[in-house]
Amino acid sequence: MKKWLVWWCLAALAGVVWAQDEEPLAVDEAFIPPKVSVQGQTLRAEWDITKGYFLYREKFKFESKSPGVTLGAPQFPKGKVKQDEFFGKVETYRKHVAVTVPYTASATALKLKLTYQGCADIGLCYPPQTREFDLKVAVSAAAPAAPSVPVAKPALVSSPAPAGNSLLSTLGKNLGLNVGPRDGEPMDVDQAFMLEITARDATTVVAKWLIADGVYLYRDKLKFSTATPGASLGQPQFPAGKMKEDAAFGKQEVYVHEVAVAIPVGGAASAIAITANYQGCAEIGFCYAPQTRTVNVNLPAGGAAAAAGAGATPGAPLSEQDQIIAQLASGNIFLIILSFFGFGLLLSFTPCVFPMIPILSSIIVGQGAQVTTRRAFMMSLVYVLAMAFTYTGAGVLAGLFGSNLQAAFQNPWILSSFAAVFVLLSLSMFGFYDLQMPGAIQSRLTEFSNRQQGGTLIGVGIMGFLSALIVGPCVAAPLAGALIFIGQTGNAVLGGVALFALSLGMGAPLLAIGVSAGKFLPKAGGWMDTVKAVFGVVMLGVAIWMVSRIIPGAVTLALWGVLLVVSAIYMGALEPLLPEVNGWKRLWKGLGVAALLYGALLLIGAAGNSQDMLQPLRGMHMSGATVAEGTGVARDGNEKLLKRISTLAEFDRELQAATAAGKPLMLDFYADWCVSCKEIEKFTFGDATVQKALSKGVLIQADITANDDNAKALQKRFSVVGPPSLIFFGPDGKERPQYRVVGFMPAKDFAPHVERAFAP
Repeated sequence: MKKWLVWWCLAALAGVVWAQDEEPLAVDEAFIPPKVSVQGQTLRAEWDITKGYFLYREKFKFESKSPGVTLGAPQFPKGKVKQDEFFGKVETYRKHVAVTVPYTASATALKLKLTYQGCADIGLCYPPQTREFDLKVAVSAAAPAAPSVPVAKPALVSSPAPAGNSLLSTLGKNLGLNVGPRDGEPMDVDQAFMLEITARDATTVVAKWLIADGVYLYRDKLKFSTATPGASLGQPQFPAGKMKEDAAFGKQEVYVHEVAVAIPVGGAASAIAITANYQGCAEIGFCYAPQTRTVNVNLPAGGAAAAAGAGATPGAPLSEQDQIIAQLASGNIFLIILSFFGFGLLLSFTPCVFPMIPILSSIIVGQGAQVTTRRAFMMSLVYVLAMAFTYTGAGVLAGLFGSNLQAAFQNPWILSSFAAVFVLLSLSMFGFYDLQMPGAIQSRLTEFSNRQQGGTLIGVGIMGFLSALIVGPCVAAPLAGALIFIGQTGNAVLGGVALFALSLGMGAPLLAIGVSAGKFLPKAGGWMDTVKAVFGVVMLGVAIWMVSRIIPGAVTLALWGVLLVVSAIYMGALEPLLPEVNGWKRLWKGLGVAALLYGALLLIGAAGNSQDMLQPLRGMHMSGATVAEGTGVARDGNEKLLKRISTLAEFDRELQAATAAGKPLMLDFYADWCVSCKEIEKFTFGDATVQKALSKGVLIQADITANDDNAKALQKRFSVVGPPSLIFFGPDGKERPQYRVVGFMPAKDFAPHVERAFAP
């Protein structure tokens, strides 16, 4: 009683202090109730933790209330050590924590009791929380008849210890690290190598090992087989490992920390028993005996037969990004470079990369009469290489740490500053500095703009660096595949090579266009001023395109309208034509009149709150009729076809409701700064055939524009690198990963894709 009284007094006292500023959250809001799942012979418990709160590692407790199920030692991720005012020096978790617990079972029912406790940063601590779960678990191979049966120690194979191993062991113990046996006792084999085998979809299972520190698995010792009648296994897809000079077996490819192997499944079975053979060793010089484990895996509804009946070949269907991951895992470096260079060529003309063409062209044109073909090539090469190295470095970091650097650069201040640079560059091309700027400001602006236009190759490199970070933040399947591969395997070298080849493919057209601009650019005369003025307008267009990500659509439309109207006036749209003018002058004036009229339509549309560049009068009242306004995803007036969510809790609620109704669900990852996302909304979701296919399911859209903690949690939950990404779930609430879509997909391809993804 005294202990509880102390807790409640502390809580009350902290609550009084907190109440001066804000009300404390309820415990289930501070620490979202855990989600527990069964993954093979392992339990996985996950907590989402609100900002400003944390959980204590030592307060987690896992208890089996079922006599037929025994729990092993929990496997905790590394937390943050802090000096706590209540408990002293402790390890804590923030934002999110997942704990895995191995188990052995002779029964299929488990009543699991979880206990956990946490506090708030201001000093308020909550009482320990307890949750109970009724779970269905898999009977372990050769499971003990009762939990009292002792577990045999792992068999060991002696191996010469590497030189200096006793020093390593002593150092590890002094530092509190688990680098091998403690006091002569080896780590249990099932703690050293925690195996779980789960179904990715109806035709693929994934064998995943969590590997303790100080031990490793051999790639060539991993074997898979099945004795299930009517089922067969395809060729396993091994990720690249780490080469090691092993004391027992010589030069070997090994896996450390974690490895996941995808195994195609063929046949008509709805459940399959996978037998995995594996062997590993410890760094300090001993090897475990070869291990064999058999795990029963239930395939999604319909099994492999359903997938084959839907037109897929047994064991074959993989999403595009998974196919790319498998290609990277093959390790054929020549094929990887060639393929990713080709992917880059295709991506170079997508809406997220295409704006780099006018950027580079404008930089070269800004050189004026000084530009030569050789100089244009050098400037283009520096721009492309700067872009490629930046893209590669940012990609490798995103893969290793799960943080999309490009998304972080979609900040209003950064975008506004970058757009302002283009405005300055355009004004210098028009020659306005001499007319409108005071001498002191003029000299500084001219010096700055000349430097960024490419007066020095360093300036061109800076523009390439900024363009890679700011211009193209959207994600396509090749990029997502490379980043996921890096994140899963830690092989930053191979993943980086693929990303660099992808970047060079994206930059190849820039080289060609840059050189051609240097070759065909007029060298003197009035043409030079005209060409520079045209590219000045182009740079203003790039500036508008930049800020369109952070300003209302109607304002963007108005800016485009103003740009066209002013440009038309400079083209002479309002000036009379003299009888003696040539055909080029007449053509120029005609284009100016067309630009003037279209610019006026854009301004009228903006005044009516339209946002559509191609149909600016949509949404306006004309002769009593209303033209439907929207972004291509409207149904019944202005109602959105996709329901917006922004948190994991909202997603779980929507998925639970869809599953209860027996409906499939599509989750679309969207951001305002993602150009391809808007392209999908307008041209794909706006198609009548696509809308008919989508009407069979529940449609939700995760808005990750803010790139905040909620957005990152959503991306982490589904291993999404960035938008646009579309994920499909069956009526049973399980994801169908073979139907994932990353990047833009045209309506003619997307409609049948949805039909297959939503099939029962």
